[in-house]
Amino acid sequence: MTAAATGTATAAVPRAPGDPAPAAPGPTPGPARSRTVPAVVWALPPVAVLALAFLYPLVLVVQQSVTPDDGGGVSLDPYPDVFASEVFRDALTTTVWLAVGSTVGCLVLGFVLALVIAFVPFPGGRAVARFVDVFLSFPSFLITLALLFIYGSVGMANGLWTDVTGAADGPFHFLTTPGGVLLAEITYFTPFVMRPLLAAFSQLDTGQLEVASSLGAGPVRIIRQVILPEALPALAAGGSLVLVMCLNEFGIVLFTGAKDVTTLPMLVYSKAILESDYPAACVVAVVNIAISVGLYVLYRGVSRRAGA
Repeated sequence: MTAAATGTATAAVPRAPGDPAPAAPGPTPGPARSRTVPAVVWALPPVAVLALAFLYPLVLVVQQSVTPDDGGGVSLDPYPDVFASEVFRDALTTTVWLAVGSTVGCLVLGFVLALVIAFVPFPGGRAVARFVDVFLSFPSFLITLALLFIYGSVGMANGLWTDVTGAADGPFHFLTTPGGVLLAEITYFTPFVMRPLLAAFSQLDTGQLEVASSLGAGPVRIIRQVILPEALPALAAGGSLVLVMCLNEFGIVLFTGAKDVTTLPMLVYSKAILESDYPAACVVAVVNIAISVGLYVLYRGVSRRAGA
């Protein structure tokens, strides 16, 4: 008799009255369940570091900008005082026009340079494209120092001028003017526009360019009708990033020595370090942070649409 038949026969035997009921079959033993750490536990360390390194100082800045009054509450007196000052209004205006001007200059120059690198074959073009990535890691004051060595009061250009003409002083003194700050920012931030543009151009179907050229379209028309529409998302993402960074730039303005150029970061430095007016410095910092966060939200939205 087979085992199946034996099991069937055994199951078919009726249970006598008074016999205990058979025990129910227990759960089949299996591998022990692994104890996973909740996700909130892994999130606690980075949140704690973020809170200590960023959120806590930010709270202190906001708290310092609202000084306690005699009644134990808070007073917003520093805000109208700062907003009414001509120095703050001039700094805000200078910051905005420098950031916008630098962004426009970076967009135009970056688009032209990216076109040349991507579509004009020349020896060393690939090395230049790699250098753009390296350039992004340079600190801003390094580029400013390089410009000072060339166009500064005792730079090479003025030295060459005095050697040739015998004059006591050279003609190049524009680095200490708003135009010099604008030039330095465009020089430093242009690669931040070129990088997304070069990535966008590498994804462009060259067949479209060949078809447009075979139909008689000139270079300007190809750029306007074929290349530029494909580059608009990258231009918007790079331009938004440059605008945010120019708004908060401090090193370039400081190292150029432009005493007549006061931006919001320079005003924070002046109020806190030179004048020891910490409530006013915190008010300016809060305004700068609010503008920066707004522009950063805009940048993230543009980058998300551009697929960056």
